[in-house]
Amino acid sequence: MRAAVLYNTVPAGTSYSEARPLMVEELERPEPRAGELGISITYSSLCHSDLSVVDGSRVRPLPMALGHEAVGRVVSVGDGVTDVSPGDHVVLVFVPSCGDCRACRAGRPALCHRAADVNGSGDLLHGEALLRTRSGERINHHLGVSAFADYAVVARESVVVVDDDIPDTVAAMFGCAVLTGMGAVFNTAQVDGGESVAVFGLGAVGLSAVMAARIAGAASIIAIDPNPGKHQLALDCGASAAGTPEEAAGLIAEAAGDGVDVAVEAVGSARVIASCLELVTRGGAVVSVGLPHPSAELVVPALQFAGAGKRLLGSYMGDAVPDRDIPRYLGYWRDGRLPVELLHSDTRPLAEINEGLDALAAGKVVRRLFRP
Repeated sequence: MRAAVLYNTVPAGTSYSEARPLMVEELERPEPRAGELGISITYSSLCHSDLSVVDGSRVRPLPMALGHEAVGRVVSVGDGVTDVSPGDHVVLVFVPSCGDCRACRAGRPALCHRAADVNGSGDLLHGEALLRTRSGERINHHLGVSAFADYAVVARESVVVVDDDIPDTVAAMFGCAVLTGMGAVFNTAQVDGGESVAVFGLGAVGLSAVMAARIAGAASIIAIDPNPGKHQLALDCGASAAGTPEEAAGLIAEAAGDGVDVAVEAVGSARVIASCLELVTRGGAVVSVGLPHPSAELVVPALQFAGAGKRLLGSYMGDAVPDRDIPRYLGYWRDGRLPVELLHSDTRPLAEINEGLDALAAGKVVRRLFRP
């Protein structure tokens, strides 16, 4: 099997196409164990979470085969798996919930304790890492998926079976970007019709939040990003206004008076989270979706909470229940209400993965898909 492996991190601001931190190489092809599936990857897509591992701001054990958002077909089934068959069309998700920990029992599988442990160690839900170089060196799995490859072994709990007629270029974006952005609006914030929403950060997650806010019936949707090239795309996705961070306060005042009901922070910046708290109305909520650097600290006036009833809500993977939410969101796509094709910037061969890192870091693409 071929996979893109990261052996050493490269600092942000580096030319990844020159440094080439991801090496596409041949690995030993493992077979699924009990509770696992072998997947032929048809498309994977590049996310800022992948870039954060490459530049070292999201610490993971190395070497690691990267990639966590993908679509494919089941080619083999391990012992004990009875509800998935070879040939099934599947979306891969990056939290393989165990079903039995405190979070899973509470109906919050995105916060699965067991998944957090194995995702952090580079193992799989049902056993230690399977990937090996031809010389036998262990290669860690990325979030239980390792999708920048032509093949992957994953836990049964890492896939959602979807209909055969859904184009792979559409389905590829549902396991992370769509699930996270839409879930932040529907599950975490629970936006109601008539409310006002601001979305900060117009990558694929933020734009998915914009589309979700429109489906939820938000009265105004203000989309904010420093890159003016993304503003028209946000309007196409359903935003009622779009602008730069410098324009945010004015746009929000014009649309929602003293502040929006909900602000979605999809940047991964403590500074932006603090700004969002200033820009929500009394009783409003800020949903933190982005992943700041682990050393980042949030300093805000404490009186905003008890004094103004403001709420700061964390949202990991959009508080999703993937088996419930992915079919629901695909239903919106079928109805023409969720134009996720707008997020698909282009498609390239996996050999160009390092060039893709440069394009994503520069804000030139929203979701670049890769063919194995």
